[in-house]
Amino acid sequence: MPEKLKWKDIFKQILLQIFLLAVTATVMFPILWVFSIALDPRNIDKPLELELIPPGASFAAFHRVLFEPYKLLCKNPTDLSTCMTFPLLLKNSLYVSLGTALFTVILGASAAYAFSRFKFIGREAGMIGFVAMLMLPATGTIAPLYVLLSQIKLPGTGEALRTTLLGLMIAYTAGALPFSIWNLKGYFDTVPKELEEAALIDGATPTQTFLRIVLPLSLPALAVTVLLGFMSGWTEFVLAWLLLENPSRFTLPMALRSMQGQFSTPWSDFFALAIVMSIPPVLLFFALQRYIVSGLTVGGVKG
Repeated sequence: MPEKLKWKDIFKQILLQIFLLAVTATVMFPILWVFSIALDPRNIDKPLELELIPPGASFAAFHRVLFEPYKLLCKNPTDLSTCMTFPLLLKNSLYVSLGTALFTVILGASAAYAFSRFKFIGREAGMIGFVAMLMLPATGTIAPLYVLLSQIKLPGTGEALRTTLLGLMIAYTAGALPFSIWNLKGYFDTVPKELEEAALIDGATPTQTFLRIVLPLSLPALAVTVLLGFMSGWTEFVLAWLLLENPSRFTLPMALRSMQGQFSTPWSDFFALAIVMSIPPVLLFFALQRYIVSGLTVGGVKG
């Protein structure tokens, strides 16, 4: 009888491994297809006709997107020297994404701590309001953001904040804050108040308690906030197309979208740039990986 049970368990494990391999293959196939298209030297407009292993595979598409100017993103279409290049687009994207992540974690942590520790009028209504904002479609906030950012002028130049990278950063932060506050508030609720009370008794100020006690214990939730804030600024292009006007301020998602034409698209270049764009978020994810899982699970326990 034990021998039969042993073989039965082995058979179950074999079936489980086969199932997991099938799931892995299903998930990996689209990724392999993207790499296949990016390596195809023909740069054809019909990727469905490509082979999984393209003939004459090369990195020509990667060379074009990394080192050649983007002819569709130029101040003067007849002068290639005015066109955007990958380093400039990367600089703008990093500026917006890192700024969004920084603003989101600073403002989100401050607001979430207030909702977690202080009792004030409108506290419950405020939390419900954050949930309601999460239910709104992203396009529902475009018009208010456009109007508000257009009304604010930069001192000295008189330029509308809407057309600057700072304005785009603020718009992205506004979209990322509701979830960040909700998630951080739930995590702050799990931090024992007794630790803060002990620090206050030892002579620490409320600010020192927040910075030296609460925040270090909340690194998992802060890591999630940083990652989501970075992703908000790194991948979005609809709002960027609406707000920005000067090509010198365009970002990588806008360059990727500009490759998709009405009648034709250079798919090898398109997917080569998509692969390159995926590298920074992946690196950030692995850098924060040990914090992220606990940050998402623990932060959602209390609301």
